[in-house]
Amino acid sequence: MNLIKCFPPVVDEGARVIILGSMPGRESLRKKEYYGHPRNQFWHVLYALYGREPDTEYYKKVAFLKKRGIALWDVIETCQREGSMDANITGEKINDFNWLFSNYPGIRYAFFNGAKAYETFRKRVGFKYDGITYTKLGSTSPANVVRFERRLDEWGIVRRCADELISSS
Repeated sequence: MNLIKCFPPVVDEGARVIILGSMPGRESLRKKEYYGHPRNQFWHVLYALYGREPDTEYYKKVAFLKKRGIALWDVIETCQREGSMDANITGEKINDFNWLFSNYPGIRYAFFNGAKAYETFRKRVGFKYDGITYTKLGSTSPANVVRFERRLDEWGIVRRCADELISSS
């Protein structure tokens, strides 16, 4: 198994919310894009929360999130994994969250895209950062089969929190 590395964070000074995955899958790594697998519902869900269809160009997707105060990153910086399944991750090294939260102090909500991201953060980092609310959401991965409407309802909290923070700043 080869060592794989996550992408740099998609974040700027306007970030109020961060969505944390575990590690990009094979297709995302190949495309060098967060949530690059065409059957991953991430982009469809986030855009649907705002009543829009996803842009096709990745840079526009990134701009869409940043405009709304939403950042992306992964809990795991490097690991070994056969295929794309979180269950196959071994030898993980965790990203530097001290760096993240000290450089982007406006982040008030951390949402986890799936159980692996949540459990790894809980065990290896901990919910120790003051002023941040942590929430586990169902994974948008194609391996986690859930009706789109149900996922959209669950993920609605992301927009509510982002909107709340934008309107109060």
